[in-house]
Amino acid sequence: MTALDGTDFGETALGGRFTFPGTALTVHRMGYGAMQLAGPGVWGPPNDPEAAVAVLREAVAAGVNHIDTSDFYGPHVTNQIIRQALHPYPAGLVIVTKLGGRRPPDRSWQRAISPGELKAGVHDNLRNLGLGALDIVNYRVMGSGHGTEEGTIAEQVTVLEELRREGLIRHIGLSNVTATQIAEAQKITDVVCVQNLYNVALRHDDALIDELARQGIAYVPFFPLGGFTPLQSSTLSSVADRLGATPMQVALAWLLHRSPNILLIPGTSSVAHLRENLAAGQLTLSPETLAELDGIAAEAAA
Repeated sequence: MTALDGTDFGETALGGRFTFPGTALTVHRMGYGAMQLAGPGVWGPPNDPEAAVAVLREAVAAGVNHIDTSDFYGPHVTNQIIRQALHPYPAGLVIVTKLGGRRPPDRSWQRAISPGELKAGVHDNLRNLGLGALDIVNYRVMGSGHGTEEGTIAEQVTVLEELRREGLIRHIGLSNVTATQIAEAQKITDVVCVQNLYNVALRHDDALIDELARQGIAYVPFFPLGGFTPLQSSTLSSVADRLGATPMQVALAWLLHRSPNILLIPGTSSVAHLRENLAAGQLTLSPETLAELDGIAAEAAA
């Protein structure tokens, strides 16, 4: 156990609040990413379906009101578990999903970016989540790996804007994109959030985060804890020991301190790990500690 176990999560403990620009959607900055609710490799049902349901219910009971998902997780499985656990959804819960990918039978991750595929993806999300409209849909650019790649996204964003005008989507976000692609999308529609790879060791989006903050747009880092290769850092461990926290809690707390437009969606299939993640919202990092943590990116690049 750490000094942050057993927390009574409240407004401050969940990182404060953020309102997506131009919307009535206000969420706690500490959210939940549902990808790990599916089976191994984000494929098929989980080994323990009851535990998956319990994690979602625990998250909402703790005050989480921002859940990130996609119908290509599973595929379909994660959204179906969310519906089973939480439908009818509590007032104020914001579910953010994403389009742009598909999972064929060989379990690979492939693009699904034609107008027909995007429209079908919206209807899959609506059906499996049990919704009449989707709060926020991110267009996820499927490049090679998790890095960004330049290239026009105008056709795909235009399709989402048409679906928004039809009332099937309320708001639009982007994922795995460059500053150039964001600017291109903003000529077509309002962008309320951007979801990219970023954490205390991978700082390539620093300038982008600051620009989005100036515009009031949310930045949602995926793999905030390193993803499939968890963050390892002697500095992170040293700071965690001093604070009576875990290294992962410190990594999450650093993100909350990094910029007020950063929203977190750490994922887990464990109630205990969920509580540990949420408790990171309680950590206060001094300017000296933040400066120490800022050096981790240089360590990682060395």
